[in-house]
Amino acid sequence: MTVDSSKTIPAFYAGQSIFLTGATGFLGKMLIEKILRSCPDVREIFLLIRSKKELTMNERLEKLLNLPLYDKLRKEHFSRFKKIIPISGNVKEKELDLSVADRQMLIERVTIIIHAAADVKFNNSLKDAIYSNTRATRDVCILAQSMKNLKALVYISTAFAHFNKIYIEEKVYPPIADWRKMIEIAETLDEHTLNIFMIKCLHYAPNTYIFSKNLAESVIQEYSSSLPCAIVRPSIVGPSLAEPFPGWIDNIYGPMGLFLIGGKGLLRVSYLNKIVAEDMIPVDIVTKTILIVIWKLKLITYDHQFIYTSPSPFVLNCTNQQRSTYEQDIKELFDITIKDVPFEATVWTPNTILTNNFVQFYILTILLHILPAILIDLVLKFSRRQPMLLQLLRRIYVANCAVSYFSFHNWEYSNVNRLSLMSLIPPENWEEFSFDFYRFNRKNYMKHSIKGVKKFLLHEDVNLLQLDAVKARNKRVFLLVRVIKTIISIGVLWIMIVFYAL
Repeated sequence: MTVDSSKTIPAFYAGQSIFLTGATGFLGKMLIEKILRSCPDVREIFLLIRSKKELTMNERLEKLLNLPLYDKLRKEHFSRFKKIIPISGNVKEKELDLSVADRQMLIERVTIIIHAAADVKFNNSLKDAIYSNTRATRDVCILAQSMKNLKALVYISTAFAHFNKIYIEEKVYPPIADWRKMIEIAETLDEHTLNIFMIKCLHYAPNTYIFSKNLAESVIQEYSSSLPCAIVRPSIVGPSLAEPFPGWIDNIYGPMGLFLIGGKGLLRVSYLNKIVAEDMIPVDIVTKTILIVIWKLKLITYDHQFIYTSPSPFVLNCTNQQRSTYEQDIKELFDITIKDVPFEATVWTPNTILTNNFVQFYILTILLHILPAILIDLVLKFSRRQPMLLQLLRRIYVANCAVSYFSFHNWEYSNVNRLSLMSLIPPENWEEFSFDFYRFNRKNYMKHSIKGVKKFLLHEDVNLLQLDAVKARNKRVFLLVRVIKTIISIGVLWIMIVFYAL
């Protein structure tokens, strides 16, 4: 029996039981909100959550659901939170660290799997990356094979998984290594030996994250012969465009991290290519894409088993290539926006130098980052306060080097499947589920993103009166900056004159 794909999207999700990994991540939180708000008759959502530090699984769930992201849902449809069922587990552990009882419950009840969990650290050890991103994907597939009524397994990959291609089609490519051997090596070798072996293992991959995600796609490819699989490849996931409100963000990473420290005046130089386009896609567009991909997977039933009609998984490149912008243009737009929506406690005039010359970047880092940080930390130390700036700027340097790879490479993406899916969305569901960019305005998106950073990351007030007060305070800081620059310029000029006279 062929699934009726003409059904409305909320009707399709009615009665479905969803298993979501990565529930506490940026994308996972958005998926929970969107499903509960737009698919009200979903039966239940199982969330894989591990205990962390001082918080138990239930305490982490309670903290998660108290986020501002869920304010609208909490106010209008509080009862829907009862559909959430936390499951103790850990993607870093073998077989997801599931108990026998929880595993059996998932096998009997789950109909849809969204595997969004990933360790996104670029500088992670190879062992941790393989465990979290490759082995966990294999274990999710093994679990899925036991599920009695599975309709879809969607794996959230990355648009950069195939870094060695210039044009990325919506298909699975051969992996850069054997995923079985890499899992075996990670499980067998000790951490020290594996780190030494890592350079050979990576096969010129920019980092362990990309390497392990590349392998994970081949895991999905192999299991797609017996499972209804799909792969969604988002590019850089940014703050929300519109849902549940513009500008939602809850972590510091990638471009938004650079925006934050740049807006504070701490980032004086950045190693980026000015004329390479940045491909950032709003997180709410990604969530809609995932839900539509699940809805549209072509399934048939045979002896109570669901079998995908294609030998390969359905692949969709979830990118913003048509609306991408050059790094230099983004910087100029940011500089304009940060004047209207300034950060509090700014320490210097926000103005980051972009350079694609590593030698220049290194020299400017020493002059504009390291030396001032040493002086300021000395002042803090003599005043019996904790030195912190040098350590912070070291972390910024490492992060900048890590993300710079993506600034020096241009990729083009096929979007045939994206356009095809959008054309199939029922008219009555268009407003709620369309992942088109017809409302995308770069200037407005930047403004809402900066407000989101202020409100949700820095916990600063964004009302007009407070913004005016911040602008007034920053004017005094910027005046002091000009005075300091003038004194330094005069001092340098005086030294040059004296040296020339000698």
